[in-house]
Amino acid sequence: MIISWNWLKEYVRLDMSLQELEHRLMMSGLNHEGTVERAGDFAIDLEVTSNRPDCLCHIGVARETAVLFDHSLSIPTADPQEASTPITDLSELDVQCPDLCPRYVARVIQGVTIKPSPDWLQRRLDSLGVAIVNNVVDITNYVLLECGQPLHAFDYQKLDENRIVVRQACSDEKLIAINQRSYDLDPGMCVIADAGKPVAIAGIMGGLQTEVSEETTDLLIESAIFDPLSVRTTSRALSLNSDSSYRFERGIDVESVDWASRRACDLILNLAGGTLASGKLEFATSGPIASPVRLRFDQLKRILGITVDGTTATEILNKLGLKVEDRTSNHVTVIAPSWRKDLTREIDLVEEVGRIHGYESVPETETIAVHSFNRSMLEQLSSRIRDLLCGAGFDEALTYSMLDEDSVASFSPWSSATPLSVEHPSRRRECMLRKSLIPSLLAARLHNQSQGNNDAELFELAHVYLPGPDGSFSEEPTMIGIVSNRTFEELKGLCEWIVQSVNPNAALQTKLYDNTLSPSMFQPSMGAELMLENKTWGYLGPLSDPLIDHYKLHAPCSVVELRMDLLEHIARAIPQYCPLSTFPPLDRELSLIVDESTSWQELEQLVKDHAGNFLETIEFLDHFRGDPIPRGKKSLHFRTLYRAAERTLTNEEVDHFQQAIILACQNTLSATLRL
Repeated sequence: MIISWNWLKEYVRLDMSLQELEHRLMMSGLNHEGTVERAGDFAIDLEVTSNRPDCLCHIGVARETAVLFDHSLSIPTADPQEASTPITDLSELDVQCPDLCPRYVARVIQGVTIKPSPDWLQRRLDSLGVAIVNNVVDITNYVLLECGQPLHAFDYQKLDENRIVVRQACSDEKLIAINQRSYDLDPGMCVIADAGKPVAIAGIMGGLQTEVSEETTDLLIESAIFDPLSVRTTSRALSLNSDSSYRFERGIDVESVDWASRRACDLILNLAGGTLASGKLEFATSGPIASPVRLRFDQLKRILGITVDGTTATEILNKLGLKVEDRTSNHVTVIAPSWRKDLTREIDLVEEVGRIHGYESVPETETIAVHSFNRSMLEQLSSRIRDLLCGAGFDEALTYSMLDEDSVASFSPWSSATPLSVEHPSRRRECMLRKSLIPSLLAARLHNQSQGNNDAELFELAHVYLPGPDGSFSEEPTMIGIVSNRTFEELKGLCEWIVQSVNPNAALQTKLYDNTLSPSMFQPSMGAELMLENKTWGYLGPLSDPLIDHYKLHAPCSVVELRMDLLEHIARAIPQYCPLSTFPPLDRELSLIVDESTSWQELEQLVKDHAGNFLETIEFLDHFRGDPIPRGKKSLHFRTLYRAAERTLTNEEVDHFQQAIILACQNTLSATLRL
């Protein structure tokens, strides 16, 4: 934000040096980027953070300056003289989308003369690098820079039926903006229209057809508030930015809407002539009411490290525009003004007192107590798993929680109920809350594919939203989602690694996914349901061909989705010491021919049950089908490793365990030894 030194003098006494002002503003949070001298004035470039949209104007910076230097603030009056003609005889306002436009004010001025602006106005705008157009357009830009409220002036005579309609764009609508470019409007975008056509893109730019020209005699002045997310979404979709959209995206002071309208009308009457219709066209919804915030005075010492007495702290907050609701010797309760939506917590008030009192007042030798902070088990596990997956070569993704209906239905092992829907003006199609992380991650993999990265290894830790049987909200579990081109065995090993990192004594069980909930998720007979303590922990498997085609992936991939709450249930907060055996292991490999219907999980469990107490690990190596294996049979190849903690095992002992395994498999699975 560029501020004019001479212009700033209109609102607050500047009896300090330019350098001192720059320093104090910088120390209070408005970082000084540089100053340029222009035609006897100084253009001060300040970096305004996103939480301080109130400082995107001269009055906002003047308000800060007045508090920092204990000066009074002078706000211009805005009381234009109205004629007898009521505005309701001249125009009509219809706001059809109040969620996108919670407030709209319109005034009509007749009989204006469009001409060049006076020298003082041109100098003001030119010092800030703003283009000079004509007296009316220049006034709307002037008021924007003065108070931060965007305005727009329509040629009243070019509005069909002299109506203003705030609505969403229709299909196939177009608008030629004042930059002389044509824009295709998508349904859901908020537009300002007359009786028949769009005349402006709400909060971004006006249309060429109704712009003010030398032939204009009558004006309709717009001052409004538009939904920040809607403005941002439309701006990005159209690749169209403006000074107005920049401010609407960050939030507008609701109290400035009518003042800015009156201020602009007053200046137009003085510089362009004409008569102002009495009254205004106005639409307003009941906005959020600022909640009281309490500041405990002892928190100032604890957090800032300096003592600020209650009286001084209260005076600072009062000068910043906060209204004192209650005051005791220990605390003060205040309500933030309309232009400070960022003051909602006690820590916000502590920051305000600290920056106005002056951070330079904090002694360098002052010690501030360090307070311990205990993270929840979920936070600890999330951090541990993120480190583990990043170490394994995966990249963390952050995806949207809302999907279209087809994407939600494509992968949904946790619930077959209808997904919860959300009504949002900017996401009419993608309005379903996801029941799984996998569709979002597959979309992210597709995006990477379009950028030339065909092998994106992605994971995400985030919430899903599972509906209840009656369609109501049921639960919001945290999930781990993984998409990868690694094999089933590699990803199963990764899941086992996760379990072992959480609890070395926990065992992961698997069983074949039965395809009853979502038949098209996995390749046939290749999906697995992962179990912990006989409860479903997650699902793993290679993605089915229909899903690969649905997401237009060039190569096969596998997916994993796991519940965090089960990990939290079995987790050990403090890792337990487990001594390693100093004695050498003995390993054996076996290949057993079993029925095609026999799963590895069955065989693995049978081996564990009959291998004795010295079995340390069992590892799947390979499988084989075809000649010489009989039809309907398969060969499973695996390795067992034995180790004792207090002595070296003998080959005879291990051979005895292997014979017990073979005998059990023969009796239970009708297995035969493959030589």
